[in-house]
Amino acid sequence: MALFINVRGVPTYAVPKVPAQEITATPARLAQGEKLAVSMCADCHLDKTSRSLTGGPMADLPPEFGKLYASNITHDPTHGIGRWTDAELIALLRTGIGRDGRYRLVMPKFVHMSDEDINSLVVFLRSNHDWVQPKAVASRPQEPSFLSKALTHTVMKPAPLPAKAIVEPAATSPVALGRYLVTARYLCYDCHSQSFQTNNLLEPEKSEGYLGGGNEFITTNGSTITSRNLTMDLETGLGDWTEEEFTRAVKYGISSRHPVRAPMPRFTLMSDEEAHAIFAYLQTVPQIKRPNRETDGAVAAK
Repeated sequence: MALFINVRGVPTYAVPKVPAQEITATPARLAQGEKLAVSMCADCHLDKTSRSLTGGPMADLPPEFGKLYASNITHDPTHGIGRWTDAELIALLRTGIGRDGRYRLVMPKFVHMSDEDINSLVVFLRSNHDWVQPKAVASRPQEPSFLSKALTHTVMKPAPLPAKAIVEPAATSPVALGRYLVTARYLCYDCHSQSFQTNNLLEPEKSEGYLGGGNEFITTNGSTITSRNLTMDLETGLGDWTEEEFTRAVKYGISSRHPVRAPMPRFTLMSDEEAHAIFAYLQTVPQIKRPNRETDGAVAAK
């Protein structure tokens, strides 16, 4: 079995059948799509030198996953997504399967994202924004480790297409909206639960250590950093944080408690309404006591 997995590598799949469609571009969708791209795509796909979404090494992943690379998602017809249809883009964003049937290992799967958010992201990728203008930069082939190959044969699988339309909750229901933002739009649980290997894509709340932190990443200097506990545990989580402190940390990386370091992105385009909703939802999540090993004592997030 080990030999089969190692030789076969990452599986390919039948391309998901999304009904053919052409998404209408509107100013509102373009603005929302840019916000989503800045928040969810740029961290991996944006080349800081060329200021284009041409991809590059995903250096913050633990080395046991191998050497993985973000792809070119500019309009380039050969190396990017210039020839992709809207339906193919939606299939990729929802399931992680590209038009060639190749499964994208660590790309976020927006299976619970609203139809409007998905459409907005497609509009941005089709836009005249500088980030997506065609750049003839070849995407580097993936170099997955045996562990990554094994995980794609077991727990890391493509997401199914939604069975029905998905609508974003109204801001008048902040807890419901916060849950949507954490599990669907910004995927906070993906990094802030125990491990990518045990996250539950279809039922995020069933992920091991849901929002309790502990997932490992590699910093720019090669050291290991673990994600923080976002539950309201008083000693190791956010139990004594104010909403204002939480908002500053999430949006601007400013905190007097502890450094907010990469790979944690700055959600600078997140609205205060969204931050309020996330904080309201986090107060309903079961508390987990998980000290962060980077702190000197037994207590984290202080």
